[in-house]
Amino acid sequence: MNTAPTFSVEEIEAQERELVLPHFTYEDAWRLGGLLAEAARAAEAPVAIDIRRGAQQLFHCALPGSSADNDAWIDRKRRVVERYGESSLLVGSRFRAKGSTFEESSRLDPDAYAAHGGSFPIAVRGAGVIGTVTVSGLPQTADHAMVVAALTQLLND
Repeated sequence: MNTAPTFSVEEIEAQERELVLPHFTYEDAWRLGGLLAEAARAAEAPVAIDIRRGAQQLFHCALPGSSADNDAWIDRKRRVVERYGESSLLVGSRFRAKGSTFEESSRLDPDAYAAHGGSFPIAVRGAGVIGTVTVSGLPQTADHAMVVAALTQLLND
């Protein structure tokens, strides 16, 4: 991913509508984590990857070039998804579309919350949002795109 992609609010909303899984088991978490790790290794992407169902961490991987800072970004982005039930990129994009920023207008502690791309809700048909999948280490839209690609592959396999 040499050039970070761009996404409109409408494109991200469509991704969230489309990427609803029929189920999400421990095996699914392992498969999704493996897809992300494989894509990141192939791209030599210095990322950390985190997958959670509720409060339980089901998968975590840190690849060469990532650091503890990426884990802190994961936590901040994940909290946005947990609070809003939408991807961290969508939340941040909506604030920007209104001529503001998340940091200026959300009234949330920026040390605890970051509406930067890379965390995406894990939604299950009939159950709603049950977890999160997060990537940190690339430009925010590239983190988001990596997650969307892996969820798309998981859904289509």
